[in-house]
Amino acid sequence: MATARVMPLWTWGGRYRRRVELGGLALLVGAGAGLGAVGFRYLILGLTRLLTGFDDYAAHPGAAHPGLPGLGRWFVLLTPVLAGLVYGPLVQRFAREARGHGVPEVMLAVARSGGRIRPQVAVVKAVASALCIGGGGSVGREGPIVQIGSALGSSLAQLFRLDEARIRLLVACGAAGGIAATFNAPLAGVFFAMELILRAWTVEAFGLVVVSSVTASVIGRAALGDEPFLRLPAFTVGHLVQYPLFALLGVVAGLVGVGFSRVLYLVEDVCDHVWRGPEWLRPAVGGLLLGGVLVALPQLYGVGYPVLGRAVAGGYAIGFLLVLLVGKMIACSLTIGIGGSGGVFAPGLFCGAMAGAAFGDVVHLVLPGAGGSVGAYALVGMGAVFAGAARAPITAVVIMFELTGEYSIILPLMLAIVLATAVSRLVSADTIYTRKLLRRGIDLDAPAEPELATRPVQMIMGPAPEPVRAGTGLRELADRLATGTTPTVPVVDGDDRLLGVLDTRQVLDALAAGEDSDPLDLCRLVDPLEPDAPVSTAIRLIDDGLGAVPIAQGATLVGWVTQRDVLAAVAEAWRPAAPRDGVRGTAEAVPAHR
Repeated sequence: MATARVMPLWTWGGRYRRRVELGGLALLVGAGAGLGAVGFRYLILGLTRLLTGFDDYAAHPGAAHPGLPGLGRWFVLLTPVLAGLVYGPLVQRFAREARGHGVPEVMLAVARSGGRIRPQVAVVKAVASALCIGGGGSVGREGPIVQIGSALGSSLAQLFRLDEARIRLLVACGAAGGIAATFNAPLAGVFFAMELILRAWTVEAFGLVVVSSVTASVIGRAALGDEPFLRLPAFTVGHLVQYPLFALLGVVAGLVGVGFSRVLYLVEDVCDHVWRGPEWLRPAVGGLLLGGVLVALPQLYGVGYPVLGRAVAGGYAIGFLLVLLVGKMIACSLTIGIGGSGGVFAPGLFCGAMAGAAFGDVVHLVLPGAGGSVGAYALVGMGAVFAGAARAPITAVVIMFELTGEYSIILPLMLAIVLATAVSRLVSADTIYTRKLLRRGIDLDAPAEPELATRPVQMIMGPAPEPVRAGTGLRELADRLATGTTPTVPVVDGDDRLLGVLDTRQVLDALAAGEDSDPLDLCRLVDPLEPDAPVSTAIRLIDDGLGAVPIAQGATLVGWVTQRDVLAAVAEAWRPAAPRDGVRGTAEAVPAHR
């Protein structure tokens, strides 16, 4: 009779302790993300007040700076320039990945880099984004706080030397904490992290993300208050005919979301094509164009929540709502295109509110007695446009509920968001987040290469053997190869420039044929790899019959990768981990060459 195998008590103790430790780290990440979100909010507030004289210039569009009354509204022409002069060099010098809207970089780090994010990204992203938004950049604060919180989680995990699976978890914890604190939305933070950052659901991940999100939210509420970011009257669906109208709004909003994504990257392409100067100067020079847009439409200054709230309350006519919709797309895209730093989530909500309110006004003209509240259409439009742009329906539903605190709108909201997501998937193969990565040749939905294959080749290369010069006699070369330890050598010219790779078999074949060929005639011509090229490229070259792969920095040969180097790296990658905390028999793979 077989006996059940009972796990020793010390094994349970070790596992339980590690889980408690990981939970403690998640709590610590949540606290850091919460404090970071609060500090980031106050930094934006201080810089906006410094550059405009108001806490939020979008609430006072067209007003003169109290300290510069003679300039009137024209001072906003210069605020993006002044901000760009500071954050442009900062980003270029210390953390170029802080440019843009941030979420794609975190998604990429989790999917392809083991969750590793450089620690300085948090500081640079916070300062650059606060300067950009305070200087008029028409972007949101959620992208930066996601990157800030994620960088904190990654740095803490690396400090404690956690494996890559747990680094990814703490990165997601940081993202959830940032969203939860900055929007006072703990549930939205959890679903944002699970649906967009981790893109997978496990019990352990969900629990840790909840711990971080709740912790950050508690800190955010203690510092910023417990009120939703919009104060709204009660909305009800008073007539069944409104449900088909909300469904139609979902279809329209899905198209608007996809259109927003297309405009964003089209403007970025135009900026890339036009700009020929140094990258650090690009935000300042481009800031003149952004300033011109803000002079014409000062309602687009910064995040724009006051304008969004007024649109939900029915404060704008149809024509102006459409102007604000198009203007926000252009202003946000221009901010990102010139090298600004900020999120696209809040602009997506803004565009959704304008589209929804305009839709509601049209419904009122056509069905004055059964159309319902314009504000209800604006709220549904906010969630549906975000769903169409990001294709994250669960996050869209939850975040709209938490941001507004309005449960009565949940049924039409769910209907519109599902239809917007379906329309987005039908007309577009990407989202506003994944499109940035696809343009760089990175498909997060494609099967990932093994971790070792994505590592820089410099992490497995060995020293290059003494090169052979073109013109060396074949018999002299044979004598040298006979006493050497490597069957493959590099061939260089008189200026030590690499020409190709020569294999011992080629020399033996030439000698057997009675030839006296130049090594240049026998070698295989090949371009060397850069040290940061992925290992997968070297493996493909070796698989194509190349005996060894040369690694060069500029014109200098710095390394050499052979089959032996690749096999040694693979063996190291799959080496069983040493027992930890008294736990025996674990077989966790240890990534090679950390």
